[in-house]
Amino acid sequence: MLEIIAISIGLFFALNIGASGAAATMGISYGSGVIKKRYVALSLCAVTVFFGAWLGGGEVVKTIGSGIVPNDTFTVTIALIVLASAAISLFLANIFGIPLSTSEVAVGAVVGAGIVYHSVFFGKLAWIVMFWLLTPVVAFFIAIAAAKLLEIKLIKKWVTAPKAAKYLAPIVIIMGLFEAFSAGMNNVANAVGPLVGAGLMSTGNGILWGGLFVALGALFLGHKVMETNGKKITTLRLEEGCVISGTGASIVTAASIFGIPVPLTQITTSSIIGIGFAKHGKAVLKKDIVVQMLTVWVVSPVVSMVLSYTLITLVVEKSLYPLVAIIGTLVAVFGVRFLMKRSKASIPVPAELVRENKQ
Repeated sequence: MLEIIAISIGLFFALNIGASGAAATMGISYGSGVIKKRYVALSLCAVTVFFGAWLGGGEVVKTIGSGIVPNDTFTVTIALIVLASAAISLFLANIFGIPLSTSEVAVGAVVGAGIVYHSVFFGKLAWIVMFWLLTPVVAFFIAIAAAKLLEIKLIKKWVTAPKAAKYLAPIVIIMGLFEAFSAGMNNVANAVGPLVGAGLMSTGNGILWGGLFVALGALFLGHKVMETNGKKITTLRLEEGCVISGTGASIVTAASIFGIPVPLTQITTSSIIGIGFAKHGKAVLKKDIVVQMLTVWVVSPVVSMVLSYTLITLVVEKSLYPLVAIIGTLVAVFGVRFLMKRSKASIPVPAELVRENKQ
């Protein structure tokens, strides 16, 4: 029975991976207006994500299943809890339409299990986290450099010519498909890695079924995140879409070949923000949607790690101490927030400022 539940949660997680990954793949083509119908963009995303998982997802599956913690850490119960913790974190982000890195929540949940049993391979984890921090920054500056390059007179004249659109449009779609393929390569492991580590699926079956459910998630649940990445951060021209998709796809494909789970969504979103920064300056960084995404990116792996650690300690180890510590932490955090709000409300406003405002 537990085996069925664990596999079901893994496939549910794969659905949510597809929903979150949609924005990082065909979202650019949709946002730039090359593909006008949302269902067309999502259908293309679904097909290509599946083939990426099926043909190239094996190395990252090995990393999630046995590269961060030993595979004997993954009993059926542990795999179930790890997947449930990651799936809950991602599901909440999808409800709010926030493009979240599935790699971060998956790795965070695996690390939570490893902390319980003191079995984390910290060298491998440090390598992965370094890529998390580095790749979005690299993508951001590549996007800024590309945006400046596109403003050079000769290049700008070509890309703004009436005939340029018919050449750029198919390139944008091809780059989006390349990005979707890389998403399948990298992200399917987040859903099936723990199942493979626990011996519930072979690597081949995990990739096949995981890829299928990632594709279904992109097709039926990806519209909110695609709207966010494609239209709510900044407007995009065709040539900018080519830069963004090509950058993300190249970085993620290279990482996947070496088995490194990287944040495709962060890479793509950072590229979009970089384009917006080059065009509008610091104003784009003040948009609420950008601030919200940055906050979720920081909090999400920690949430999935803590959730995984707590559930394993409660359910498997039968200890209530972590739950008491978490409740105490929450009380302290909300208490501090309440006191800060009260202190701000109680600060008197100088009479001079009141008179100036009236004038």
